[in-house]
Amino acid sequence: MAPSRSAFAYAVVRIVPDIEREEFINAGLVMFDRERRYLVARTTLDATALDAMRDGCDVEAIRAQLRNVEAIAAGDLAAAPFSTMSQSERFGWLTTPRSTIVQPGPLHAGTTEDPDTTFEHLYRVLVERGGDGADE
Repeated sequence: MAPSRSAFAYAVVRIVPDIEREEFINAGLVMFDRERRYLVARTTLDATALDAMRDGCDVEAIRAQLRNVEAIAAGDLAAAPFSTMSQSERFGWLTTPRSTIVQPGPLHAGTTEDPDTTFEHLYRVLVERGGDGADE
């Protein structure tokens, strides 16, 4: 019997150093699969790319915000009060549009048999830019 597919949603986490220029750097991914009770976020910051877009950004403050995204997704107790929210509530909070330097991109959806494999593929293509996705 083939593994069942489940619906998932995801958003790319972006760094937007200057809102007027409408430029951003993909810095992470948040993915949620309600059926499998799967919520994960991973982030990274390309400080060189950020510096090229806008010199003088507080890289450590941005990294702290990105770590907070991961902690909230994981339900880390250090991220209270978010740690007491359900996965669905945490995903909703993480993907709510905001006007800060760390912003979620638009929501996207799909189906998957294996959320870990899907997450790794999306992260590689969208954040690490490790392929065009044509082979998968």
